[in-house]
Amino acid sequence: MKADLHVHTCYSADCCTPLKRVVDQCLKKGIGCLAVSDHNTIAGAVRLRKMAPFPVIVAEEIRTSKGELMGLFLSNTIPAGLSPEETIAKIREQGGLVCIPHPFGRWLLGNSRDLLSTRILSQVDIVEVFNSRTPFPGSSGKARSLALKYGKIVSAGSDAHTSGEIGRAYVEMPEFNDSSDFLSCLSQGRVIGQTSSPIVHISTTWARVRKRLC
Repeated sequence: MKADLHVHTCYSADCCTPLKRVVDQCLKKGIGCLAVSDHNTIAGAVRLRKMAPFPVIVAEEIRTSKGELMGLFLSNTIPAGLSPEETIAKIREQGGLVCIPHPFGRWLLGNSRDLLSTRILSQVDIVEVFNSRTPFPGSSGKARSLALKYGKIVSAGSDAHTSGEIGRAYVEMPEFNDSSDFLSCLSQGRVIGQTSSPIVHISTTWARVRKRLC
């Protein structure tokens, strides 16, 4: 199946995509699994999991004090602003998996060296090696090298903030039953992806402005 493992919905502060449109776009593009990873909340993922006719992983892209981490298979929202160690501990308390999204791809919003340290990477399960919104040449190669160095399983996602971006990156992987065999199935996957146009970032800015005005 095709699994887009990094997608946002209208529950993120910088995205206006309704949940139904997310589902419709997945069905249109043949995406058979999503990790819905809204910023600092799992509310949208929980709702979409009830709506979708395909597996939805409840995830969260969490702003830590040193950059962003992603938790997968969560049952409760993890607050922003904690240290990476505290964030990882809260993910583990829920039986979740820890992923580093776009490790080299966010310029001023990038992850700090602390988040990419041996201390933190030893506690991570997954490294995202392809992110369609990452604009920098070579970032995917650097992410793959990082994952290989530390023996981490790799993932990919569109990081979609608009419906048209969904499915621009995904992992072609075996179907999994639950979180317990997800990593094994992901390790057998093949990363496929296309880089999105830098223009998509305008939609992110507009979504933030629009939500502040409403």
